Amino acid sequence: MRGVRHASWAAAVASAALVAAGCGGGGGGSGSGVLSSSWGDPQNPLEPSNTNEVQGGKVLDMVFRGLKRYNPRTGAAEDMLAEKIETSDSQNFTITVKDGWKFSNGEAVTAKSFVDAWNYGAGLKNNQKNAYFFQYIEGYDKVHPDSGSQSADTLSGLKVTGPRTFTVRLSQKFSSFPDTLGYVAFAPLPRAFFDNHAAWLKKPIGNGPYLIDSYTKGSQMSLRKWDAYPGSDKAQNDGVDLKVYTDSNTAYTDLLAGNLDLVDDVPATQLKNVKKDLDGRYINTPAGIIQTLAFPYYDPKWNKHGMEKVRTGLSMAINRDQITSQIFQKTRTPATDWTSPVLGEAGGYQSGLCGDACRYNPGQAKKLVQEGGGLPGGQVKITYNADTGSHKEWVDAVCNSINNALGNDKACVGNPVGTFADFRNQIGQHKMSGPFRAGWQMDYPLIQNFLQPLYYTNASSNDGKWSNKDFDKLVDKANAQSDTAGAVKLFQQAEGVVRDNMAAIPLWYQNGSAGYSSRLSHVVLNPFSVPVYNEIKVG
Repeated sequence: MRGVRHASWAAAVASAALVAAGCGGGGGGSGSGVLSSSWGDPQNPLEPSNTNEVQGGKVLDMVFRGLKRYNPRTGAAEDMLAEKIETSDSQNFTITVKDGWKFSNGEAVTAKSFVDAWNYGAGLKNNQKNAYFFQYIEGYDKVHPDSGSQSADTLSGLKVTGPRTFTVRLSQKFSSFPDTLGYVAFAPLPRAFFDNHAAWLKKPIGNGPYLIDSYTKGSQMSLRKWDAYPGSDKAQNDGVDLKVYTDSNTAYTDLLAGNLDLVDDVPATQLKNVKKDLDGRYINTPAGIIQTLAFPYYDPKWNKHGMEKVRTGLSMAINRDQITSQIFQKTRTPATDWTSPVLGEAGGYQSGLCGDACRYNPGQAKKLVQEGGGLPGGQVKITYNADTGSHKEWVDAVCNSINNALGNDKACVGNPVGTFADFRNQIGQHKMSGPFRAGWQMDYPLIQNFLQPLYYTNASSNDGKWSNKDFDKLVDKANAQSDTAGAVKLFQQAEGVVRDNMAAIPLWYQNGSAGYSSRLSHVVLNPFSVPVYNEIKVG
């Protein structure tokens, strides 16, 4: 994250860890033509402040550009529409928007485009999943109160001061605030979004290098190059057809058959063959992704005294080394903390923080589960989406490992949900009765992003509703630091609270993987494991 560069450590660390991503394809290519890529239906309509999952995020990254953009190779936060972001106290910011930017309908992108979008995203009545990202802007408690109805429609901390300038006043110091502004929730919106919201949702209008041409749910979204796009990162192809697959194996088969150009989710069952099958057209690179098991703390059975021992016992019953080696062919690395090695030590990654609790120890696992009162209901059901990610394979392996450790072949079973969208909807409705898959793909390369959205009380992605006052206090103190080293240290202490309570079970860090056809060149995955579609050439 960038701007005043208080958090330049994140950029530097990400750069060192991720510069190896490089180019996946050689050669030139004409750059013309439309490519096809595997995809899954997003959970919600594509409002920037209401999209907090990967599939919708892929599209919004093609259709929108914000004040900042995360470098597709290093993860560094770099100015995009921001001409400058100035502050003298890490609490009051003056933002100047670059001149000459337009939405694809011809409307100019102004300071008001951002302020209106942020006010909409924060408003309680608009029910946006990413409202939480605006919490530090002064007046958030009025537009998004914890209880009751909102008493204001606009954030008092936002002021338009000119066609291209606006000010932001935060309720506390937040040195890393500029670095968060590349996240899609902070994207600008055109007047059309507000004037005819229903029409906009059917065909979103943005300011990025692609236009949405059509979308048929369950089938395909077609995006086409916007020829008048004013940015330097123009599309090097004519467009992208995102084809919906409910089975990643089918997508991979279509790639080999020449019916698909790109898959960014190589199924686990094909990892043994992918290098030979694709003759060098395979990418496997570090990414800011961690897979965990979350718990439904809204269910009293999982939130009673002693459950931290049960959760720790389950963690010790999982043979991470065996699963990442045999199922994932070492494209995953056993997790030893709750962040990602992509951050590096200076960025807050703490190798080995989990300690013995993340080491396979079947004898101790069984002992802890018994001391904690046993499994709620006598069995754990791990819920996951069955359409992408090869989740069935690893969930079955995790359950097999738990069953062996506990000496009970019915102690753990998988509970598949057909599609990612249905899975997310059930999570959002708090219908989980036991552990569930909770993979996290970073929004921006800061330790804060691996902790606060997931574990802070009532945070946007705290799907299990875990709550701990000590954790919350440490996060608040960390965010108030003007010195980034001091902020990192406090976030690390907060992560220690997550560890001591085993708030979620860390499983493994995940690499980004992709395979592509001989039609494509210049294929790259960014640090978030998403193809950099605008750089891909066809032909």
